[in-house]
Amino acid sequence: MTNRELLTKIDRNAAAIRAYRPLSEAEVRELDAYYKIGTTYSSNALEGNSLTISETKVLLEDGITVGGKPIRDCYEATGHAKAYDYMLSVARGGDLSITEDVIRRLHRLFYHGINPDAAGQYRTGQVFITGTEYVPPAAEDVPACMAAFVAELPQKREAMHPVEFAAYAHRRLVDIHPFQDGNGRTARLLMNLILINQGYCIVSIPPVWRHDYITALQQAQRKRSPSDEAFVKLIAECELEAQRDYCRMFHIKLPAVQKGGPEL
Repeated sequence: MTNRELLTKIDRNAAAIRAYRPLSEAEVRELDAYYKIGTTYSSNALEGNSLTISETKVLLEDGITVGGKPIRDCYEATGHAKAYDYMLSVARGGDLSITEDVIRRLHRLFYHGINPDAAGQYRTGQVFITGTEYVPPAAEDVPACMAAFVAELPQKREAMHPVEFAAYAHRRLVDIHPFQDGNGRTARLLMNLILINQGYCIVSIPPVWRHDYITALQQAQRKRSPSDEAFVKLIAECELEAQRDYCRMFHIKLPAVQKGGPEL
């Protein structure tokens, strides 16, 4: 299935989901809690966090830590949950304006329990990404790169499908790697901020897809013939899976494929 076909299917599903809305206040609360646990678990697991989804649930809902697990892993979970709540508030705040302050606050909320001095602060040294030839910008160039990044987003938003735009914002933030640590999780929060604001479902990248996820990012960052195609495809497939999950929970019937037409 091509990326264009994936996006067409996503929009068809999104129309069915929007027709079911609005949800009740109780349903919104339940859904927010469900996704907070799932996205916190999956985003942290992609980076090597050892908490299971059940352990993440107990920590976030009951405040109970798991014996024998690194305290950093617990701070990553509670910090991500705080950043998730802020992400939702911005996403639901009307017309979206992505600023450096929004991005830095996402990182600050996530990272404060791990290293308060570095939380929300641009890095001051060079960083390297293991397993790839791509080298992020020098630390002294990060402020200018971030200013240019947020300045280009309104134009990109107008020119791209929302799912493509969300994937692009994620990829570009990872390219710049503005923080010493926590860039991937901040980028995934930013991606979901855009998706929710535009009426799409929250995306969780399964930890078992970690290799595909990293490979797709590497294809977009390579020096020769870089391409976002594989990364957009991966994010689109994750969005489709999120839509299926949403429809399963609310018993929404997805649109049937027209007989004789392409299977989308």
